[in-house]
Amino acid sequence: MTSSTSLSLRFSPPPHTLLPSKPRRSLIVTAAQTAPPAVEADRLEPRVELRDGFFILKEKFRKGINPQEKVKIESEPMKLFMENGIEELAKKSMEEIDSQKLTKDDIDVRLKWLGLFHRRKHQYGKFMMRLKLPNGVTTSAQTRYLASVIRKYGEDGCADVTTRQNWQIRGVVLPDVPEILKGLASVGLTSLQSGMDNVRNSVGNPLAGIDPDEIVDTRPYNNLLSQFITANSRGNPDFSNLPRKWNVCVVGSHDLYEHPHINDLAYMPANKDGRFGFNLLVGGFFSAKRCEEAIPLNAWVPADDVVPLCKAVLEAFRDLGNRGNRQKIRMMYLIDELGIEGFRAEVEKRMPSGKLERESPGDLVNKKWVRRDYFGVHPQKQEGLSYIGLHVPVGRLQADDMDELARLADTYGSGELRLTVEQNIIIPNVDTSKTQALLQEPFLKNRFSPEPSILMKGLVACTGSQFCGQAIIETKINALKVTEEVERLVAVPKPVRMHWTGCPNTCGQVQVADIGFMGCLTRGENGKPVEGADVYVGGRIGSDSHIGEIYKKGVPITDLVPLVAEILVKEFGAVPRVREENED
Repeated sequence: MTSSTSLSLRFSPPPHTLLPSKPRRSLIVTAAQTAPPAVEADRLEPRVELRDGFFILKEKFRKGINPQEKVKIESEPMKLFMENGIEELAKKSMEEIDSQKLTKDDIDVRLKWLGLFHRRKHQYGKFMMRLKLPNGVTTSAQTRYLASVIRKYGEDGCADVTTRQNWQIRGVVLPDVPEILKGLASVGLTSLQSGMDNVRNSVGNPLAGIDPDEIVDTRPYNNLLSQFITANSRGNPDFSNLPRKWNVCVVGSHDLYEHPHINDLAYMPANKDGRFGFNLLVGGFFSAKRCEEAIPLNAWVPADDVVPLCKAVLEAFRDLGNRGNRQKIRMMYLIDELGIEGFRAEVEKRMPSGKLERESPGDLVNKKWVRRDYFGVHPQKQEGLSYIGLHVPVGRLQADDMDELARLADTYGSGELRLTVEQNIIIPNVDTSKTQALLQEPFLKNRFSPEPSILMKGLVACTGSQFCGQAIIETKINALKVTEEVERLVAVPKPVRMHWTGCPNTCGQVQVADIGFMGCLTRGENGKPVEGADVYVGGRIGSDSHIGEIYKKGVPITDLVPLVAEILVKEFGAVPRVREENED
């Protein structure tokens, strides 16, 4: 186990984060300081205990637990990796695996601790593999390796850029997994602890270290967080038995590319008494039953305590979170139960010093900042270098696409690529003298444009029913088709972010989109069930973040184009193209 005394690390403050002469007023509304709910002392007893190196739910707290908790109790998922159980499992046939509940649960549930998701419904025997990619930074060597993995799976093999700045690869079969895990390690990648009740990929500024206007370089913090959470890719059972999944980000941009308000823990840069550190937001999440923006913890930590604070929050959630109905056990439910001050007290007592400073007024994020577009060519803070943002249509790539991206990163840049939460890719460190040559590359002339159309640049879509068993509709193909048809009907004066999600789990984050589409079944003209979407309008990201509201429910996919065109005209200043042509 990791000792708390080894977690504090020294960071030098960013050179331009001097304490403002007048503290900026945060536009995030702090909850009124009310007395915390009355909580019985025994409610604060930890519900888990350490046994044989792993945290397990105590017998006295097992009444009414959900099926996934029972699976964890029956067999520790991390043993598949830490005790090499995957080697034996990979030798079994699918028929043999399905004949026993233990091994069937291994492939359907426990392998998610290794980042492997069995596609039982649509691709029996095939798996999606989710990587860890702190801050979305990857290399050409890593990208080529992932391309080599998916290429062997033919039409089933592809990769997606996710809304957590990460890679997911598809088509993987179980017998190949041990070698794939070794291959990932050889290029500095891991898929460990990336699914189920674990900490998901740590998100940061995709322009970290190269942005002339950044507040702080988020890469060191996210690297440390990821290394801590996975024990340097060896597996960290201290935090592999959380009640539910848990998201974290470190903010380094005024643009809030990191989407802090939808994370369980967000580090917001702020100075205090001449020291650089972070104010903290907690509890943001999306689910099928509830969506909540993160709220202030009324706490600040110096930069050196980023990891100890993360540890304390995770321990509070692990120890005290409920393990019943999985729709009601994200961390915000624990905050609701204890009250924000009660939750804060539990975090504070788990800090190495037993103390947690109050929030600082010295917030460094400029609330009036206009979010920048990262597509195309932009100068870096390093003289003579530029970065180029490329559009990846709905985040989907094939093996050849990944190889070509790796080649471009090596030929024109430093062999590095950056992934964004909008499912796009940035090539950094390009010699400015080479940017025109890069722009002339055929790869950038087709699908992966540095100048996508105004509606395509804000288009996001989850996996959809092609590969995901929970999706009600196909998202990626429908998203592209509807957007292309809408663009033929109306001209839009400014970018409009449109997000698609295939089911109420809202992996596509439709509630923060300008226009969101949540998959559903509805009735067609003949009264028979057809694929449709509930349409949301009004979501926002940034310092004035806001969750969108239902505009119209149960719209058949075939009826979306005129409805979206109507919304764009009414709400976003679009002009019908027929009228535009007549005026010309």
